[in-house]
Amino acid sequence: MTVKRMDNIGIVVEDIDAAIEFFTELGLEFEGRAPIEGDWADGVTGLRGMRVEIAMMRTPDSYSRLELSRFLAPPVVADHRSAPVNALGYLRVMFTVEDIDDTLARLKKRGAELVGKVARYEDMYRLCYIRGPEGILIGLAQELGPRAS
Repeated sequence: MTVKRMDNIGIVVEDIDAAIEFFTELGLEFEGRAPIEGDWADGVTGLRGMRVEIAMMRTPDSYSRLELSRFLAPPVVADHRSAPVNALGYLRVMFTVEDIDDTLARLKKRGAELVGKVARYEDMYRLCYIRGPEGILIGLAQELGPRAS
């Protein structure tokens, strides 16, 4: 088995402050907020000039996270059946895997399609998005370095 855990769920929202408040009220813990952009982000999402603000929320048991994203560029779209990663609502489910290349090879045999490319985020992760069954967007992450063990 190559999946180690479910890393996080991502949701694209228009009002990130209201979303943080809602999920805090629900019982999730606010971890932090940050802007995301640059070549690595463009590479993993397949969106050129991507700029997004994210807020990370954590479940009380610390095992699961919710990533709230507010896209600044490019503009959001609405149809999830073939929508890129900046569609409002459900974004994707992210899984941490042991070997991203092996996982991609196996999933491609089952019809998965790579969205952008496999990108490297610093010395921490290799990441990619794929379209799975019925266009479901799935993220894969492979930890690099000392955390990988």
